[in-house]
Order: sequence, then C-alpha cells, then structure tokens
Amino acid sequence: MATITRESIGTLHDKITVKLAKEDYMPSFEKSMKEYAKKANIPGFRKGMVPSGLVRKMYGPTVIKEEVVRNAAAKLETYMKEQKLGIFAQPMMMANDHFMTLNFSSPSDIDFDFEVGLKPAVELGSVIKNSHLPRYKITITDQMMDDEMERLKRRFGNVDAQQLVTSKENIIYAKYEECDADGKVLASAEPVEDTKVLDKMPAALQEQLMDKKPEDTLVFRPVDVCSADELEAFLKDPLKAGPNGAEQYYKLTLTKIGWLIPLEMGTELYKAVYKDLDINTESEFREKIREELGMDFNRITSERLQNEIFEYLVHQTPIELPVNFLKRWMMENNENPKTAKEVENEWSSFEHQLRWQLISDQIVTESGVHVSREEVYQDVKANVLRYFGLTLENEDEAPWMEGYMSKISNDEKMMDETYRRLLTAKMFWMLEQQFPVEIKEISEEEFFKLGDAHAAHHHHH
Repeated sequence: MATITRESIGTLHDKITVKLAKEDYMPSFEKSMKEYAKKANIPGFRKGMVPSGLVRKMYGPTVIKEEVVRNAAAKLETYMKEQKLGIFAQPMMMANDHFMTLNFSSPSDIDFDFEVGLKPAVELGSVIKNSHLPRYKITITDQMMDDEMERLKRRFGNVDAQQLVTSKENIIYAKYEECDADGKVLASAEPVEDTKVLDKMPAALQEQLMDKKPEDTLVFRPVDVCSADELEAFLKDPLKAGPNGAEQYYKLTLTKIGWLIPLEMGTELYKAVYKDLDINTESEFREKIREELGMDFNRITSERLQNEIFEYLVHQTPIELPVNFLKRWMMENNENPKTAKEVENEWSSFEHQLRWQLISDQIVTESGVHVSREEVYQDVKANVLRYFGLTLENEDEAPWMEGYMSKISNDEKMMDETYRRLLTAKMFWMLEQQFPVEIKEISEEEFFKLGDAHAAHHHHH
C-alpha cells in the first residue's frame, strides 16, 4: 500500500515522497501486458498468438516504468487535493537511480521524490491601510481655458481665399510631384496634396513662397530647403517619401492660399462645438468646456493612480517565494527550457509578474469581483459599433451585427482578452476606493514632468 511523506527543503519548497509497494503497480502492469499480447504485430506470429514471454521481453522494460510513474503521479495528485496544496506550476520529479534499474521480473518497492513550490499567503489589508499615495488633481487655469477657447475658435473658423502669400499665418494648399531639375513631372509621379499653415513649413520654403499667388510653382530638393532638424519630418509628411527622397527634385504647385478667420464667441461657435446641447451664453459654454477638460484630466490622473497602486502593491506586499524551485522550474520547463544565465537575466521581470499574479488572485478572491460572459459580449459589441461610429442605442442601424457577434463570440482569444481587461478595470476601480489617498493639486506642466510610478516604488520589502 502506497504511503506519502512530506518535508520542507527550503522556503515554501517541499519534497513529497511517494513510496509504492509492488502491489501498487504490478496489477496494472500485468493488465497492460495482456493488452499488448492481444495487439502485438510481430512477423511470423498470428495477431494475438505471440508467446507472452516474447511480449514481456520486448515491451516489459518500457511498460513497467510507464506504470510506476503513472501510479506515483496519481497518488501525488490525490494527496495534493486532499491537503488542498496551492502550488506553482507542476511538481518536478527528482533524480532516481533505483527507477532506472527497475526490473519487472523481480519487482520491488520504490520511492519517488517530487519537488513542489508552495504558493505563499498574501495579506493585503495592512499594506493598503499603511499606504500614502497621492491622487493628483490638475488645476485648470484661466490661461488653459483661454487657450482652449482660441483653439476651438480657430478649429471651427472659416477660411477666406487670398490672392497672395503675405503672412506666416497664411494657410498654404499645395500639390507636390516628383520631377526632374527643370520641373518636368516624372511619368511615375503620384501627386500628394497637403494643407499647412506657412509657419509650420521648412523655413527656407517659407521664404520662397512669400508673395507667390495661386498656380505659381517652385522646383526644389528637400535637402536644399530643409535644415537637418526639418528634413526627416518633411520627407515623411507631406512628401510621403523615405530618406532617399532627400536628393529628389519636387515640383510644388500652390493651389490655393487661405486666411483663417476664427469664429467669434457666440451661438454659432457653441452650436459648432456642441451640436446636440442647448448652450446660449458664454458662461454656460465655458462651464461645459471646463467640465470636459476636467473629465480628461481626471482620466489621466486616475491612470496615474492605478499605476501607483500597481507598483506599490507589487513592491511593498511582503511575499515570500520558493526562489530555488521557481528558478529550477524555469530551467527545466518542457516548453522552453533555459540556461542558468537566461534565468538570472529574466528573473526580475518574471518575479514582478508573479507577484502581481498572486496579488490580483487574492484581490479577486477577497472582493468577489467578477465579469460575466454577457458583460464581455456587450463590451465587444460596443467596441465594434464605435468603430463604425455607432452606439448601443442606435445598433438597429447595423442589421449585420447579430451575425458578426455570433461569429466573434467564438473567438476565445478575443473574449479572454476582453474578460481580463474588464476584470482588471473593475479591480482597480475597487482598489481606488479602498486606498487612502491624499489629494494633491498640481499644474498640468508639473504633472507631465513627474517620474514614472515604477521608479517611485522600486524596492522590495
């Protein structure tokens, strides 16, 4: 009768010994040998009529080892279930000389040693309670509001056609074509249209365009009109050319010159920005813009806080790990074994991920946060509709949606990724409510100069 013993060989690192008596594995060995005798195909013998001695000689040494390992693994599995052992990865078999010399003709008792890495208990209560994380609140200044007003006035303004380029504020509508040194357009040339404020073009080109009128042309090489700083960006946009376009001649045709007349503050502007809202006064308009800026900043500072929470929990939660076991497992993992050097190089990021996995499992267990299949389905659907400029409210405009969704909901990878994203979002939303945070007013400029959250918490306790 099999017996099982367990002893500690390191931090959260145990050895489990399964002792098999020959009565544990011989009956299943004999049964397997009978199966082999029935099926064996050996030249010179009719199927099923091969002498059992020959079958044992041919297959016995392999089958006995298979049966012993299968029995030992099954006993180990039962033991771990009964003991409710939470382990990392799979148990690893330790070297066993006796196993190599196992002989079916003189069976004996045999011990199997397995190494297991045990999952640690994770205690988050006090870690959360003792935290001091800042929740930033970006101050919306009058200057910001004024800048935003100017931006909107220009964005929804009207363009007045001009006869000449007279100012850096002029809007230049241009067509670019590859040509030869004399300005003869190449047969292979594909014209590129572009619109830019003159001020945003290469400085030398700005000078050449001054006092030009619609339909005037210029022939130039990018390398001659761009400074080193301007060249790469200008080749990419507007020219849509690679680095080898620098020496190529281009013909620029000025198709139209514009002057932007910003919209004045008033109902025309309010309507242009907010089609569906009834906004009639400047103070209502400013209030709405302030609210939207606030929502944008709130989203950005919320992401920052979630990053802080993530890094804080990963680095400050006391978690012991069976390091030796895990490193050996990384080296011997059947799917992609690694060298000791590779393991050392990858250990830090592997440990970071593992700590977060343990913490997030604990949060889900404690809080009961969960995401239903229906929530995943609705989220995928909303994203598809958004892609086509629709919402769940007007999905009847997409009669094809039903068929598309029934196909996509069989895409397990996509459903799983959506599930994880939603679960993470719920988890962080809940953590935000639990963490004691201190509100810190900060300017937009200072906020974007903050170091990353990872650096702030990078030291394990």
